[in-house]
Amino acid sequence: MAARLDEMDRKILAELQADAAQSLDEIARKTGSSKTPVWNRIKRMKEDGVITRQTVLLDAEALGLEACFFVLIRTSEHEADWQAKFLRALQERPEVLEAHRLAGDIDYILKVRVRNARAYDIFYQALISEVRIFNVTALLSMEEIKSTTVLPL
Repeated sequence: MAARLDEMDRKILAELQADAAQSLDEIARKTGSSKTPVWNRIKRMKEDGVITRQTVLLDAEALGLEACFFVLIRTSEHEADWQAKFLRALQERPEVLEAHRLAGDIDYILKVRVRNARAYDIFYQALISEVRIFNVTALLSMEEIKSTTVLPL
């Protein structure tokens, strides 16, 4: 069930998405409120699960992770044991930034960040040594056109 948010909550969330390192005073000034009500709203939104965590975004290329692959996985295995093993393998791999189970012909899509094609092959070989996979297609992203963590409010 979606949380009930008013306009002030949305303004506060927009400010936090833009820069979560802002002080409460800055957020209050930008939203036309004061510090204590802003703090109370943020606390409530954390308790309600709207705000799940605060973190820092890093530049992958600045860290040498220049290759982004989208990995399409088809499997003939759909048993609970296989799925648990597959999910565990994904959770243990820091290269996997996102993993989604899909409807349609492809069962899973992964977003994988690595240094280069050789590093992707090492990831791929490790994955298929742990879990039986029917078909894997890796697509190299040539250019990131848009990437955001900002959700529409």
